[in-house]
Amino acid sequence: MAKIQRLSEHLMNMISAGEVVERPGGIVKELVENSIDAQATEIEVTIRDGGITYLQVRDNGVGMDAEDATMAFERHATSKLRSESELFAIQTMGFRGEALPSIASVSEVTLKTNDGNDSTIVKIEYGKLMEAKPMYSPEGTEITVENLFQKTPARLKHLKSRQYETAIVSSIIEKYALGHPEIAFSLVADGKEMLNFNGSNQLEEVMTSIYGREVIGNLVEFKGEDYDFRISGAYVLPNITRASNNYITLFVNHRLVRHYRINKVIMEAFSDYLFNERYPIVVLNVESDAHLVDVNVHPTKWEIRLSKEQQLEDLIRRTLLESLHKSMNAPEVRFSAPKEKVEFANFNFDEPLPTPKPVQNTAPAPVTAPVTQVTEEEPAPAPAPTYREEPKPEEPVREKEQFHQNGLPVMTIIGQLHGNYILAESESGLYIIDQHAAQERYNYELFQKRFLEKEVEYQPLLLPYVKEVGTSVINSFNDFAEMCAKLQLNVEMFGSDSVVVREIPTWMHDIDLDIYFDDLVDIFKNDRKADLLVIRDHALESLACHASVKFNTKLTMEEMQTILNHMKQCVNPYKCPHGRPTFIHITRQQLVKEFLR
Repeated sequence: MAKIQRLSEHLMNMISAGEVVERPGGIVKELVENSIDAQATEIEVTIRDGGITYLQVRDNGVGMDAEDATMAFERHATSKLRSESELFAIQTMGFRGEALPSIASVSEVTLKTNDGNDSTIVKIEYGKLMEAKPMYSPEGTEITVENLFQKTPARLKHLKSRQYETAIVSSIIEKYALGHPEIAFSLVADGKEMLNFNGSNQLEEVMTSIYGREVIGNLVEFKGEDYDFRISGAYVLPNITRASNNYITLFVNHRLVRHYRINKVIMEAFSDYLFNERYPIVVLNVESDAHLVDVNVHPTKWEIRLSKEQQLEDLIRRTLLESLHKSMNAPEVRFSAPKEKVEFANFNFDEPLPTPKPVQNTAPAPVTAPVTQVTEEEPAPAPAPTYREEPKPEEPVREKEQFHQNGLPVMTIIGQLHGNYILAESESGLYIIDQHAAQERYNYELFQKRFLEKEVEYQPLLLPYVKEVGTSVINSFNDFAEMCAKLQLNVEMFGSDSVVVREIPTWMHDIDLDIYFDDLVDIFKNDRKADLLVIRDHALESLACHASVKFNTKLTMEEMQTILNHMKQCVNPYKCPHGRPTFIHITRQQLVKEFLR
């Protein structure tokens, strides 16, 4: 008897469901993509219990006729493909014809659809057609999915809490709103409206709604193109960052995807502006000929394969770097709400400063000293003090803020604070410069430039430098020596646990070799498989740090001016190599406000 048998249609759908439907969020993604393909301008999502017991997606798209409504649940039935050649030039979100039959095999599905002529309802329970008949519904399509995985408990137990699954659905809707700001999206979870985007086609409005009002004034839109690709999108200036890379959102031909290499390129472009373990907020749209994108590499369509990938990476890197260079500025200091000490006759407590209120029909009372004086001659109660706004003197007309070629504001040094910070003024206010971070940035770029010079000059050491590096490094000496050679250092084995250096590049003549070699050993032990760029940047950051003026160092005006002059020469004067700001800005308006002028 034959051992190999053909699987039943239902069992094939259940196996396919394991690939396509991992959780409610995956169903939402598939159904929302179908709605986008149906040219919907409004998409409403409703869930209960994270979408496990109830999930509905309704749109105002073109809908289906009665025949298509039932055919849509047949395996590999699709309106998106007609020939083999079209498979390699996909321009729609869905195309496999797997999603609906896979979803219907592990849940109870109700489809209501109206194409303007036919209005149909189709009910399927765990792969079995229960009903298909005419029934009125609004134009468009509504798909309801209930009791997901109830008959496949092995999959049900892998779902997380209701809150977790709800958060995933919410994240998916947010990302599609970012990629399609022209579509009105809404999400209702457990009877409460969580998201509502009006479809105004304003990416800035959507990003503000998702990431909060703090991004207002920090959003930068960008565009770039070459012969094969067009890119566009927006990012938040890296004064505002996040703790994970989940805020990098990528669309390729309007399809929401994940792509490790593109994410890496984005991070590289932002690396000089970010502190360690912080990530930017970026929305990137890539458009290209459909023949350059293979979307048929994963059942969930999260992953793609790109032709001319290196060309696209170069375009993204170049566009982001140019945009960042033009848009960066010093982070402004944010002051918290002021508090004023208010004293009454027998009371003393802290109270937030009240909002000034206009006094009607009376002259404004003058602001008096904080302590209310009560005398025998003039007995008076102790009411809450009345505040008024003094008429502000007209601001003198000032010249517009001037900038150097690299974007650094034109500043004049006025002093130093605590041996740590350089104070400088400009037309727009006060700048506070971190002396160590500023010089570290200059040294980093200087060392980087010298490192990349084609011809490297070496100088012999008067005494060979011997460094104990430990047996673990010696046991992998060839790898360690190869890493050092890439950093223009030639090392030789010296005994059982040490290495010796007999010459160094001339541009390293001022470095402390002890400290530098400690860092090299740490880099080698902790990140041995890192590529050359990562190793080089770690090493140059270390060199720049150790060669820079330290905190608690008193500087003369000439020394401070030298640091400022060096900042003028930097490509990126805003951040140190580790991502810390080199200077911050307090505007004249903030100072006027704080001093109640």
